[in-house]
Amino acid sequence: MSRKTLNIGLFGFGCVGQGLYEVLEKTPTLQARIHRICVKDPNKQRSLPDERFTFEPSDILNDPSINTVVELIDDSEAAYQLVKRALKVGKSVVSANKKMIAEHFEELIALQQETGAALLYEAAVCASIPIIRNLEEYYDNDLLEHIEGIVNGSTNYILTKTERDNLSPQAALEQAQALGYAESNPAMDVEGYDAKFKLVLLLGHAFGTLVNPKDVFQLGIDRLGSLELEYAREKSLKVKLVAVAQRQANGQISALVMPKFVSADDPLYSVDDVFNGVKTKTHFSDAQFFAGRGAGAYPTASAVISDISALSYDYKYEYKKRKFLVPATLSEQVQVKVLFRFRGLSVAEVSRHFDAVSETFQSNPESYVIGITDLKRLQFLLQTPWANASAVLFEIVESHL
Repeated sequence: MSRKTLNIGLFGFGCVGQGLYEVLEKTPTLQARIHRICVKDPNKQRSLPDERFTFEPSDILNDPSINTVVELIDDSEAAYQLVKRALKVGKSVVSANKKMIAEHFEELIALQQETGAALLYEAAVCASIPIIRNLEEYYDNDLLEHIEGIVNGSTNYILTKTERDNLSPQAALEQAQALGYAESNPAMDVEGYDAKFKLVLLLGHAFGTLVNPKDVFQLGIDRLGSLELEYAREKSLKVKLVAVAQRQANGQISALVMPKFVSADDPLYSVDDVFNGVKTKTHFSDAQFFAGRGAGAYPTASAVISDISALSYDYKYEYKKRKFLVPATLSEQVQVKVLFRFRGLSVAEVSRHFDAVSETFQSNPESYVIGITDLKRLQFLLQTPWANASAVLFEIVESHL
């Protein structure tokens, strides 16, 4: 198969953009070069000559010699406008912006089909782990039953520090910020948004299911307290923020993002620091596990490079599960087994919101109930005025409703 030369217009020259430039310089066989770089701040000192940069997006989007756009900026709305314009003029795009893609997923798929241009985004989920390509190609004929993963490196680093070094969640967050693993405003990570956007992309490729991010249940690690962490230590468990989706007996998909108790026999137990890990289970090939660095300039740049290489062979996602199968729908009735921590009410009052209760603990100021409930009731419990209420997942329970 012949390989075409890619002339790249790059948007953004932060850590990942600079990492990409360095990797491309060391990979001459790729037949891809960065022709122009669009940045926002004209006063910022940069490592390349001024003539390599522009501050006007049209200098890239209207340049017929540029056939590929790589989008690596933080602003998801600005990224959406750039990607949409690039696709409409027939330029293929590589992006790492999971929020932008998740919020406009269906429209961006339609634009690709309409224009024939490709949008690749392996770097948007798990950085160096090639999970999207595997879901799209390897699992195209195998009935996927379950996918679960640690997909956010920042929260995994924080949880590792609380478990291994006995730091408080706040101290671990501050350390992650000092090392550049977490932003000064860490809400996207610790409140679970980043993991949810990634799960939306995984749902599209794993099951052909396109969903609005607002419809996916999400609970971050910001509510975790000492009670849950101590419970994990006593039971030889770890707490990990997981994104999980599984096919129910009725064909619908259960999906959520939550902290979860993970035991030592689970491959995710050993995924620590900024590493990511993803488990899949299929009808024929059973269980498989992927692990790798989920954050950092070079791991992310390596995923971008992989997409650039794929574009040089005219590769594009076919979204086969949407094209050849009836896409599964997202279930509105999802039952879960959780530890729910609360204060200000009795165990009996809280237990009324559970279908089954296996363990309770009543104390002052905090108590907990372990049992099975559904996500709607759990959401209600979490939104009540009880101080510091939280929940940690054990498992999604097969719904018989």
